[in-house]
Amino acid sequence: MLKKIFTPVTLIVLLGGIAGVALVLYAWRLPPFSSHVEMTDNAYVRGYVTTMSPQVSGYVVDVPVKDYQEVKQGDLLVKIDDRIFRQRLAQAEATLAGQTAASDNSRQQENAARANIASSQAAVDSAEASLKQAQLAADRQDNLIRSGVGTSSLQEEAQANLEKSRAGLSQAKAALEVARQDLQTIIVNRSSLQAAVANAQAAVELARIDLQNTEIRAPRDGELGEVGARVGQYVAAGSQLMAVVPHEVWVVANFKETQLAGMEVGQPVSISVDALHHRKLKGRVERFSPAAGSEFAVIKPDNATGNFVKIAQRIGVRVSIDPDQPAATELSPGLSVVVRVDTSKAPVAEQAAAK
Repeated sequence: MLKKIFTPVTLIVLLGGIAGVALVLYAWRLPPFSSHVEMTDNAYVRGYVTTMSPQVSGYVVDVPVKDYQEVKQGDLLVKIDDRIFRQRLAQAEATLAGQTAASDNSRQQENAARANIASSQAAVDSAEASLKQAQLAADRQDNLIRSGVGTSSLQEEAQANLEKSRAGLSQAKAALEVARQDLQTIIVNRSSLQAAVANAQAAVELARIDLQNTEIRAPRDGELGEVGARVGQYVAAGSQLMAVVPHEVWVVANFKETQLAGMEVGQPVSISVDALHHRKLKGRVERFSPAAGSEFAVIKPDNATGNFVKIAQRIGVRVSIDPDQPAATELSPGLSVVVRVDTSKAPVAEQAAAK
């Protein structure tokens, strides 16, 4: 009876079913194949790829670098014809010199106005003295007339001199007020002259910055991508000329949300690099993305329409690469890697604290 039930075909089907169930359990990491190691191949090497673009427009006169060249911070990458920008700087400096001269002239005018005020004040003092003298002379003539000794002509002459002295004093006081107002006008205009000087200084600085921007230099150490600039080419501000790739790299692994339980910052990570014959590197979890990748998508999914199918979302996890690993220097941004995180292990920081 057993021989009829367990025929070869039945055994093959049974073993195939068991293998299929085992394969499904392994794929979904279900018992007895559950593990504390979370793995994803949705992971890539990342780096600070800086696209170099000019801030000014002009013709390229020199490109002293080549594709994939190693560069140091400050190295010249592209030079743009700077003749126009040198003339603009000279023009701005000439304008600044003119505005500065006008400001200095204003100070000289202020000194002259103060001297004019002093002169006008002296004229007022002289007019007051003349008025006092004329007043005394007129009083003497009035006394002589009352005594019957003086003459009417002398009295009239003294009275006329008195009125003239009074008019002279009024004129001197008016001249003093005019001198004071001239000084105030000069002081008030000083603000506009100082503003013009500041504006000219800003124009000089802007022209100097534009002149400096005709030389595009490496912002930091690294390697170049393909160099797109050519001698004689006209480039506009913002056009892409080349990229500088610094040596600092890291890994961004996109784990499913169901894999994040127990994953913490500082936990050790194993990184397998496809381009290096799956050579293993060590790293650690550095930080987690603040939102799922779907939240950063240009076109966000709308789950409120139609039938709904639940799909596990992915969260980006940034993984730093431990230093002093020879293979780490061979990593380039964009390479594919496989990342494994053992969630059963304590974070590296906690291990160091325990020691």
